[in-house]
Amino acid sequence: MNENRLKASEAIVQSLSALAIGLLALQTGFVYAWPSYNLANFVSNETVLSAPISTLQVSLLGSLPNLGGFIGMPVCGWIFSTLGRKYGSMLFGVPYLVAWLIISLTNNITLILIAVTIAGTGIAGQNISTMFMSEIAHVSIRGGLTSISSSAYMTGLLLANIMGGQFDYMTIIIINLSVSVLTIMLLSLIRDSPVFLVLVGREEDAAKSIAFYRRLDVNSDQVKAEVDKIRNTMDPKLETLLQEKELGQELDLKIADSLIEKTEVNKKKENISAWRFLLRSKSSKRILVILLTMIAMTILTGGIILQVYTEPLFAEAAPSMSANQCAIFAAINSFISSLVNMVVIDRLGRKAILMVTTASTGICTGLLGLQLQLHFAPHWFTVVLINVYAFMYTAGPATIPFVLASEVFLPEVGSLCNTFCYSFVWPFFFIALSVFPPIVEFLGLGPIFYIFCFMSFAVFLFSLFYLPETKAHAGLWGYDKRADVSLDSKVLQQHMDA
Repeated sequence: MNENRLKASEAIVQSLSALAIGLLALQTGFVYAWPSYNLANFVSNETVLSAPISTLQVSLLGSLPNLGGFIGMPVCGWIFSTLGRKYGSMLFGVPYLVAWLIISLTNNITLILIAVTIAGTGIAGQNISTMFMSEIAHVSIRGGLTSISSSAYMTGLLLANIMGGQFDYMTIIIINLSVSVLTIMLLSLIRDSPVFLVLVGREEDAAKSIAFYRRLDVNSDQVKAEVDKIRNTMDPKLETLLQEKELGQELDLKIADSLIEKTEVNKKKENISAWRFLLRSKSSKRILVILLTMIAMTILTGGIILQVYTEPLFAEAAPSMSANQCAIFAAINSFISSLVNMVVIDRLGRKAILMVTTASTGICTGLLGLQLQLHFAPHWFTVVLINVYAFMYTAGPATIPFVLASEVFLPEVGSLCNTFCYSFVWPFFFIALSVFPPIVEFLGLGPIFYIFCFMSFAVFLFSLFYLPETKAHAGLWGYDKRADVSLDSKVLQQHMDA
């Protein structure tokens, strides 16, 4: 949105709206934590279920939400591009409601497994909803508001583990069900993204949306200027200018105008789909490749694997701590990290945070590998390394790529490219969880951390050379800043005035 100074009233409205969207992520934390604190009951003879669950069912209970997310992800982009960001978010709040409703009405394990799979489809939509936060946020707080999704997820994990130790089985289900209803109700009170509304030609509604989030009069010149600015992001001239720059040509607005006339006529004749736009847009494809590469590399820095081995590592280093205490301690650590990230991301910038955190995770994993092999330090040192690693991983590799994904794509392909980015996570999680355990069994846990160390510094170097800084930029990489394709402020201003 506009780079004018942020008013307190609009900061409050935008923050409350982002919190309403973030409740979807809160519920994701509830879903992922639910099996862990119920596991002891589910496998015991005194279980609240119809019968104790088997080892396979235990595995399915934890993995089926991921399957649901993978199944639901391909349609996310289409839904958010068709129904809009608001109604798309509301629709993906329904699977959480349905899942907790099923669980509240049955003790049959098969139906419960179906329920958590349904909840997984909500997780798919929750991931894409970060784009909604980015599109309604003022540029000065955009990174922080987008990071609310990560903080809300960590809050969900923390609250769920605390509730697991304090409340009975049915009380927790009722709380989760109530939150799912509250989420849909709150989402119904906010307005849709002005970017989406302009994209589908509803400029009057877009003006009302801007007026709502910016606390302005709908007929003011500022609102009209915002609508014009959003419309400019969809001007095909931008793509032409980028392609000229990629080919090493000078940016010439007159040439761009002449080249674009045919494109504008063709656009009136046909409604170009997001797929076709992406295939035609060299800049969008380049951005997508950069982000997919970064996501794959950050996953391989070891966050998902360390989650699997945190309990045995803690059991060795701090045997007096119970599994629930370990989970709560880890959730608090991640929660604090996500809050710190939310506060500093718009001050320090995405690139700087990712570089600092990946360098830190590289040092931590390298030392963890040495500690597990050589035991050169006391057990408490292992605990310190694990927690520093988890803090840095949450603040950087686990968050920054998805903040970037929510803010860097042109509006025509935003939903589709975010779907690609989040869909890319599931297979890489599967690869990591499938490949690394046999390697651990063959080589031991220590050498695995050397791989994570290598990948952390690889992300550091990749960020240094390929990642642009989007802090304080009101637009997208397509016409803001990129490593080697950039429109300087004068050219951009000429374009906006044209």
